[in-house]
Amino acid sequence: MPIQAKEENGALTVFLSGDIDHASARSMMLALDKEVARRAPGLLRVDMSGVTFMDSSGIAVLLRTWRRVQEADAAMEVTAVPRQPWKVFATAGLPKIIPMSTL
Repeated sequence: MPIQAKEENGALTVFLSGDIDHASARSMMLALDKEVARRAPGLLRVDMSGVTFMDSSGIAVLLRTWRRVQEADAAMEVTAVPRQPWKVFATAGLPKIIPMSTL
């Protein structure tokens, strides 16, 4: 699952796609870490419109990324969250921590 990224006006948007599960979580975390470290954005926008399935591993991916962004004194938001991942995030209370919007 490659991560696509686009930088514009100090904001970095990363586009996630496919399944976010136990099998893909570690590589996704590393790819997100690499993008954040390399580009040092003032705002990281995570676009999830291409995500087809997510289990609780997606919570770990976003929380780790959010911590990295916070350590860099930047902001993060998650956009275009499909219905199934939204249910996982909402159950865990993640929208209370990280700004999120649905599709």
